[in-house]
Amino acid sequence: MNQVVSKYSIAGLQSAPPLLARIFPNQEWALIIVLLVECAIFSALGTNFLTAGNGFEIVRLSVEIGLLALALTPVIITGGIDLSVGSMMGLSAVVLGGLWHDAGWPLPFAVLAALLLGLTGGGLNALLIARLKLPPLIVTLGTFSLYRGLAEGLTRGLETYRGFPSEFLFLGQGYIGGIIPPQLFVLVLAIIGVWWLLHRSIHGRSLYAVGYSSEGAIFAGIPVGRRLTWVYVMSGFVASAAAVIYVAHLGQAKSDAGTGYELMAITAVVLGGTSIYGGRGTVLGTVLGLFAVVILQNGLRLSGQPAELAGILTGGLLLTTIIIDRYAHRRAANPLSKVTQSIVDEEFEVKNSQVAILSAVILTAALIVAGSNWALIRSLQLNAGSLPARSASGTAASPDEKSKLVIAVMPKAKGDPYFASCRQGAEEAATELGVELLWDGPTDLDPAKQNELVEAWITRGVDAIAVSVSNKEGISTVLRKAREKGIKVLTWDADAEKDARDFLVNQATPQGIGYTLTDEAARILSGSGEFAIITGSLSADNQNEWIRHIRARLAEKHPKLKLVGIQPSDDDRDRAFTEAQNIMKTKPNVKLIMGISAPAVPGAAEAVKQSGRKDVKVMGLSLPNLCKSYVHDGVIESVILWNTIDLGYLVVHASKAVKEGALKQGMTEMIAGRKGRVVVQNDEIILGAPFIFNKRNIDGFNF
Repeated sequence: MNQVVSKYSIAGLQSAPPLLARIFPNQEWALIIVLLVECAIFSALGTNFLTAGNGFEIVRLSVEIGLLALALTPVIITGGIDLSVGSMMGLSAVVLGGLWHDAGWPLPFAVLAALLLGLTGGGLNALLIARLKLPPLIVTLGTFSLYRGLAEGLTRGLETYRGFPSEFLFLGQGYIGGIIPPQLFVLVLAIIGVWWLLHRSIHGRSLYAVGYSSEGAIFAGIPVGRRLTWVYVMSGFVASAAAVIYVAHLGQAKSDAGTGYELMAITAVVLGGTSIYGGRGTVLGTVLGLFAVVILQNGLRLSGQPAELAGILTGGLLLTTIIIDRYAHRRAANPLSKVTQSIVDEEFEVKNSQVAILSAVILTAALIVAGSNWALIRSLQLNAGSLPARSASGTAASPDEKSKLVIAVMPKAKGDPYFASCRQGAEEAATELGVELLWDGPTDLDPAKQNELVEAWITRGVDAIAVSVSNKEGISTVLRKAREKGIKVLTWDADAEKDARDFLVNQATPQGIGYTLTDEAARILSGSGEFAIITGSLSADNQNEWIRHIRARLAEKHPKLKLVGIQPSDDDRDRAFTEAQNIMKTKPNVKLIMGISAPAVPGAAEAVKQSGRKDVKVMGLSLPNLCKSYVHDGVIESVILWNTIDLGYLVVHASKAVKEGALKQGMTEMIAGRKGRVVVQNDEIILGAPFIFNKRNIDGFNF
């Protein structure tokens, strides 16, 4: 049986290839050119991009995904896939945290148990794939759900383990000599180890034969089953090691650790030239692919571009790579003569140079769009008689530019309508005060993404940072770092640790929110009955604080009201719709559903409306515009909130006041533009009391 063998594969090697081909067998040099182009562009457009500190920061942010990418490289070379590595990170993280926090194990033993768990999980994949001959895609898709489900089951999706000792946190948060992150050594050792296994050991080199043709490898006497077992066990082990780094990095262990990391790791591997059909790939290519993605993300942040642009660019590049790879694979599958086949191998081999050209085209197009937006903003500012605070081209700033404050404001999830309305007020204040506003944040509730963005703002050297915090322990370390760099730090909507920020801009006190929600529920139910809560996230600190005060108010003033369930919606309207349906089916005595996140209230209302249940009412925290139709239909009884536009407005005013020294500890009030005098209580700036929107007044508000 004739086998199609690539020009430089181990199976068909007849003569030594040229030196360049030995060093860069898949034309990895082209990715080096891409990296150099990225660095050149972002050093011009970004602020403080080409600095040693940012270089080490890029490495630090690459470690967890880099470890997964290194583990997946031999897996993909064998023609397989492992989609479970991100879920294994989550399971290993909560096992580590649970054994240390709840079981009282010494931390080193808890870490060891997490690593052994990774070996076990990898062994399960290996058993199903190598021994039972099941497809890797189906197997790892199943364990992807299994491991994540176990992590959520162990913590009920609610428990977050925190308070790890500083010695352990140093692994993920510290700097040796104040400059070098300890994770650098972990990544370097992993690179060297995987490189030696793949390129300098008999076992590693045999993986290429397995990926090229497992049947041919069997005939050649290679123990294919053992080789596959080895790569999947190693993949699980490295995933658990990445989980240890992740927990030390964020200072917390929770069930959603590593969500989406498997896709980023696969992207880095494929971009590095590893064939998704197996038989080709190098560690060098994986490392270059990893840094191509991470530098792209870092550079876009430092140049003030939205984070979504990085996803568009990397996604387009990945799809292009797969299409080219598929095309070459089909051409190589044709039954040709050896001579003709050699020509085809040389001509149609997937080259990173082709990927590099396409990458440059996509990147150039994106930069043209970004540049045109920047030019438009600059022209508008010049027409208004002002200049931007930072020169996007990297040229020396004028005196006017240097004096203009840069205030960076981060929502929990910028796609949430609640935060979109806050942005409206923030932009109003920025225009009024003549400051530059950077508004950016995760597209989902991911504390790791918040940390990465704050790190980028620190590198950029903004004047003030204001964050709506997803998880206080997870972000407090990086906020402390910002304060050490002289950046003023505020939190809003949800707080960090008190020593990690200067002030909290509080829309209302947690007690005031919890009490108002409970009292309104008592009014609707006439003082007695069952109700359920649909929250945004079971790990959201501010919402858990509200629930704590709701429980306290029930015990104190409304003992006949009974809270019978709390369900998460992930701040997703469709998920809230489903949860409300489940509540009505499983708890028929519930007469009120209370949503405490903006999308949860209309989502629950739609479920009640479609059910035809006139005896069930909905209320909670949301935006008036999301709920108006349901209020007029009589499904939503009332909406409790504050003026979100005013909240965003106050955040920018307070940030400027703190930076300029107009607001200091000990003051009892501040002047905030059209808001006038605003009360300051200790280190909290209070927007005001919660407001109740109902059928009588809701049409008077438009946000």
